[in-house]
Amino acid sequence: MDWLDITYFIETQIRSNPLLIFAIAMFCILIIPAFFEKIRLPGLVGLLMCGLLLGPHGINISGSNTNHLFADIGKLMVMFFAGLEIEYEDFISNKFKSLTFGSATFILPLIFGLIVGLLFGYSLNTSLLIGSLLASHTLLAMPILMQYGIVNREAVNITIGATVFTDIAALVVLTVCLSFHTVGFEPKVLAIRILGVLIYLPFVLIASGKIARFFLPRMKNKENSKTILMLFIMIIAAVGAEFIHLEGIVGAFIGGLAVGDIIRGSKTKTKLETLGNTLFIPAFFLIIGTLIDPSCIANLSNSEILFVILIVGGLIITKLFAALIASKAFKYSKNEMLLMWSLSIPQVAATLAAALVAYETTNSEGITLISEPVFNTVIILVTVTSVLGLILSKEFARKVANEEK
Repeated sequence: MDWLDITYFIETQIRSNPLLIFAIAMFCILIIPAFFEKIRLPGLVGLLMCGLLLGPHGINISGSNTNHLFADIGKLMVMFFAGLEIEYEDFISNKFKSLTFGSATFILPLIFGLIVGLLFGYSLNTSLLIGSLLASHTLLAMPILMQYGIVNREAVNITIGATVFTDIAALVVLTVCLSFHTVGFEPKVLAIRILGVLIYLPFVLIASGKIARFFLPRMKNKENSKTILMLFIMIIAAVGAEFIHLEGIVGAFIGGLAVGDIIRGSKTKTKLETLGNTLFIPAFFLIIGTLIDPSCIANLSNSEILFVILIVGGLIITKLFAALIASKAFKYSKNEMLLMWSLSIPQVAATLAAALVAYETTNSEGITLISEPVFNTVIILVTVTSVLGLILSKEFARKVANEEK
């Protein structure tokens, strides 16, 4: 059988059969993480690489809407679980520290990206957006933190809080840049978005808790129904966030924070984690892998390669400085500082969402907010930071866990 025969078989037998695609995905989830763990790499990195192989830049058999739905739910579950693990009182008591680290890990990359954008001839508006793309982060390593049992460590707690802050701030900057690019700056639009956030966050926090407290006692030993209720709260909170132009992961986190004290230590939480960690979250990492495009690097000019190096390198260095500032201010250990840094490196959810919207948004002259080279840079950034962040997070999470023994 030659390559043409293999290609024809893939096109006719696999891509047209969603069940077969799903079966291949399940096989990868079963085998790949265990193999990568044996060679001392995070299993999640293996899923990223597997997604690359199966995606449009590999053999291209990942085009199932069902698989993407699973991945979307997995993305929400990462942050929902983060909310579940955090003690609400600890989260509130550490809000100043979260804001401090969040501000540092947002502002330093933002300024750096803004300067690089201006140096490469981009407009102030585009450069500001480039900076905001570096400023947020995604907690890809949440499953690793749960594995080592250090989610409630204060340094981890404030990093999770900083994630919410940076995602909200990055999307506010996106709103401003999009508005200026299409119709000019409109303070009214920005004010409405900020007001929506201020109303939404406490509403979801209170409403999610009340829903859980009302229904859970009435379900008694019906664990399946309780699990469905938790999924319902997570998804409704995420949909509400998207309605006011926030990332759904922010809503999922707030929903998890609201019900964490209610179901912590229960069979419902165990069942929910089993469902998420064995199916939905691995599917999320597989789909992220399909976004990796190795050809982006091959098609870059010399100046674009320099741009990529500065953006990726600058992000890693500025995130390190931000973690160093927070650790010095709050007297964290070296390993805790490095864990905060590694957790803040991955750029996925908010970064991809903002970049895609900016790439597809044109003004009256048909000009997009960010160019194709910038969008390709974002794809490379997502790839490098996802893999590097996961590898480093596993190493430093292990060291932080050992400090407690």
